[in-house]
Amino acid sequence: MASILVLLQVETSFHQPGYFLPVFAGMFLAGAVAWLIAAVLGFARARAFGPSVRWFSFASVCLLLFHLQFLAVGFGVLTKDNNLVFTILTFFNLFVLLAAICAIIGFIRLTSPR
Repeated sequence: MASILVLLQVETSFHQPGYFLPVFAGMFLAGAVAWLIAAVLGFARARAFGPSVRWFSFASVCLLLFHLQFLAVGFGVLTKDNNLVFTILTFFNLFVLLAAICAIIGFIRLTSPR
């Protein structure tokens, strides 16, 4: 039992690589912009291509909201508001689940291949 307590007290340090923040921020921004473009194009083209495209647009909006959750969690971490952080993290995959449901409905509503 004492050895377990000693192991719990050992402090380990981690040094993040220098490329972590620029790569993470760049991919985060590129993903958010790409989902925004996908949502706008999807809603603009839904009238021409049918209701299935609208469902894919809803999926794009859900994934855009998923990106906004990252910003909200980051804001909560920076302000040290643990209540906000854990409230958001509780439902963190909600928008991914909704996007998957919307994409499934979109695939189901695809009617005739051309």
